[in-house]
Amino acid sequence: MKLRIDKMLSNIGVGSRKEIKQFAKNGLIKINDVVVKDSSKIIDTDIDVVKYNGETMKYVQHIYLIMNKPQGVVSATEDNYDKTVIDLLYDEDSFYEPFPVGRLDKDTEGLLLITNDGQLAHDLLSPKKHVDKTYYVEAAEEVTEEDVKTFEKGILLTEENYTTLPAKLEIIESGYPSKCYVTIREGKFHQVKRMFIAINNEVTYLKRVSMGPIKLDEKLKLGEYRHLTEEELEILKNHTK
Repeated sequence: MKLRIDKMLSNIGVGSRKEIKQFAKNGLIKINDVVVKDSSKIIDTDIDVVKYNGETMKYVQHIYLIMNKPQGVVSATEDNYDKTVIDLLYDEDSFYEPFPVGRLDKDTEGLLLITNDGQLAHDLLSPKKHVDKTYYVEAAEEVTEEDVKTFEKGILLTEENYTTLPAKLEIIESGYPSKCYVTIREGKFHQVKRMFIAINNEVTYLKRVSMGPIKLDEKLKLGEYRHLTEEELEILKNHTK
């Protein structure tokens, strides 16, 4: 990517453009080991090596995070009443102004992708892409094989008079409560909970365990996150093509 030195350095948190202009005048900025005192100079981030105060600066345009979202935290960038998932990020990551890809309810745990890549977020959430989302569910009443067939046909959400796309219901453990996995390809408001209400049942615990090809990293404790690996990111982007 071609851009001005001051824009690159300000974007990664070195300082304001005014401060970077002064850093350049003071000889603190080098391009390919040559001191550059004009902070408006255009560089190519794919080719040129930029150093500030002797340290190599790497330009980052987008960040991609995977979080194990805890209960009690809302999937938003800001909220007047509750802590948000962005509040759980370190300053060096929140600096890039990322946002959650879709929403998990306040009382829902599990996998949440966070990025500032608007195109990827759009692709992951687009109904046309049909990106699978799988949830671990504990339900108050017994889940039956008849329920499995009902989910396969799609569930009528009466408030919207909308029938969901066919969903996969996999029973792990029947009884009271029942434990199961539910895979859906859309993201209506409170969809999984409403689907269970439609079959006269109630979700008592909900946790998202995968989104597309990305599975929840079980090493992450509730509230923890990490950056996606390059391999995970490549797989994710290929999945949405």
